[in-house]
Amino acid sequence: MLKSVDDLMWQMKLSDIADVDKVEYTSLPPHHVVNPNAPGATNPLIIRAYTFIPKKLDRTKKQPLIVLIHGGVHANFDSSEAHIVREFVDQGYSIISTDYRGSTGYGRSFYEQIDYGGREIDDVFLGCQWMLGEYDFLDTKRVGIVGWSHGGLITLMNIFQHPQTYTVAYAGVPVSDLVSRMGYESEGYRQLYAAPYHIGKNVRDDIQEYLRRSPFSHADELQTPLLIHGNTNDEDVNVLEVRHLIDSLKAAGKKFEYKIYDNAPGGHHFNRTDTPLAKESRREVYQFLARYLHPANPVK
Repeated sequence: MLKSVDDLMWQMKLSDIADVDKVEYTSLPPHHVVNPNAPGATNPLIIRAYTFIPKKLDRTKKQPLIVLIHGGVHANFDSSEAHIVREFVDQGYSIISTDYRGSTGYGRSFYEQIDYGGREIDDVFLGCQWMLGEYDFLDTKRVGIVGWSHGGLITLMNIFQHPQTYTVAYAGVPVSDLVSRMGYESEGYRQLYAAPYHIGKNVRDDIQEYLRRSPFSHADELQTPLLIHGNTNDEDVNVLEVRHLIDSLKAAGKKFEYKIYDNAPGGHHFNRTDTPLAKESRREVYQFLARYLHPANPVK
């Protein structure tokens, strides 16, 4: 019920400037299958996504696309992000945002389909492919991907796995090192990852599996222009994770841009709020993206 109400909120908040829709497409089958012989047990998973297309967009010309990814181990793309969507739409970007497997609002079964750092990456990538195939005015050579927190992890893993698809990327306060993360988080948090429907083992029992799902482990795969932001007082993603990612990229000889904010107000959400600092930080993000995506109305 709450998800249905929030879907209406998207219409109320954005329909003045964007064509807002919610679509369904299929992705890879479930990662966890209790009974593979049950009817439909290995069918492709149905994924939902939100799409936003500027009402004033000139569809006779090729236009850029933003893949915008929600954060949270279990969360969904909710209308609290509407101000950021509006800022993208105002610049002339079309957007797709996927509620990948494990997202909330679709029942327990979908919740327990979570594949953290695994097939959720494919869910987002296939959503991007669906969008590009559905709208011929979208430019396959001008695709940006953006995410904060766990969405930052998915952003990083997408550009590592599909470098030819994404033109540019932004990862804000990204989860980057699951082994370190399990060290500073609570026992309850660690147990969530060790649940049978999740990774299924704790980090001590299978360090390599946690490393495989950690972006810093894939630093040598970077080919896409990338901007990273971190914050020293982040109460969720400790800045040590972001620094480890940055150090790994440097060690791999990769070219990228980054900024670590010092005690920025808002902690983990510092540049998603409505403060002057947040707005200026997002301006930096938009200017970085525009260098590669060339939207119709770039931020000055």
